[in-house]
Amino acid sequence: MEVEEEVKRMLEEVKELHDSAASFISSSSHQELTLRQKATSVEASLRRLHSTLASDKSLDPKLVEKLEEDLHRARCMLADGDLSSFLPSKPQGRFVRMFLGPVNVRASRKDIQLKVKEEYNSYRDKTALLFLFFPAALMILRSYYWDGCLPAFPVQLYEAWLLFLYAGLAMRENVLRANGSDIRPWWLYHHYCAMGMALVSLTWEIKGQPNCVQKQRGVHLFLQWAMMQGVAMLLQNRYQRQRLYTRIALGKAQRMDVVWGETAGVDGQLWLLCPILFILQGFQAYVGVLLLRAALTGVVAEWQVMVCGILLVVMAVGNFINTVETLMAKSRVKAKMKKSKSRAELNHTS
Repeated sequence: MEVEEEVKRMLEEVKELHDSAASFISSSSHQELTLRQKATSVEASLRRLHSTLASDKSLDPKLVEKLEEDLHRARCMLADGDLSSFLPSKPQGRFVRMFLGPVNVRASRKDIQLKVKEEYNSYRDKTALLFLFFPAALMILRSYYWDGCLPAFPVQLYEAWLLFLYAGLAMRENVLRANGSDIRPWWLYHHYCAMGMALVSLTWEIKGQPNCVQKQRGVHLFLQWAMMQGVAMLLQNRYQRQRLYTRIALGKAQRMDVVWGETAGVDGQLWLLCPILFILQGFQAYVGVLLLRAALTGVVAEWQVMVCGILLVVMAVGNFINTVETLMAKSRVKAKMKKSKSRAELNHTS
């Protein structure tokens, strides 16, 4: 009898707990819907005010500049605070839907969003080291142990790792964009192209040819470019994080934003990074043209050579255009800041 009464008591307790949980979920859902509607309305009002300031020529330029700064600060508070989870999320890319299906990857809490970003930065730091040491090890082994001719398996292992690397970057960046990050679409397309190149190169036969050194010339150049890319990635990761922290402190960036190498660093750092980036892009295009020429002249007849050459050229051109556009935008922002500073000093002296 005591056991029976205990079971009935537990059943009643579970029912009460179930009703409390259902009431809490219903109440929180109603509050969440209200917050979403208010956040969407405020976001639309901010966009409307920004358009009004841009189109109204009768306002004092100094007042417009101050109001724009206040609006930018309000947008940062809206997009970078706890309210960001109540804003309409960006549409998830097909890449995420292809692997996960119609699953919402938008985190509801800000600490979870920041954890996703921290994991992404950690992934980039680790892959930068592998990007440098993996091809360096292959080149050293080629020179001292493989008589100048790379065997197929280590190269294919490296290409499989590249496929995993770029797939991981693309997945993480799609998730970050869904959670409010400002990653440029080009970098996603760049990683898709790199994934395609790695997948195609896995089927490229490079072993057992009588002209091994000539046929592997493109592979050697690509490994050299990969080592340079590893060095550039290490520099980028360090400078970008420092620069992003500064921009967040100044209210010019959000904590979920991601800064790539072409926008990283202050003036001294840009003088170091920009030449490295442009050299890498030129070398990448050179390797692509070399592969295309080898395929067109019949030196290497495999179709994989033609596809890899086209993809390398496309990625190099896209990287160059994206870098130039970002540097131009950066120069415009600097000019605007300098102009505002000059006005402030003039007003102070007068």
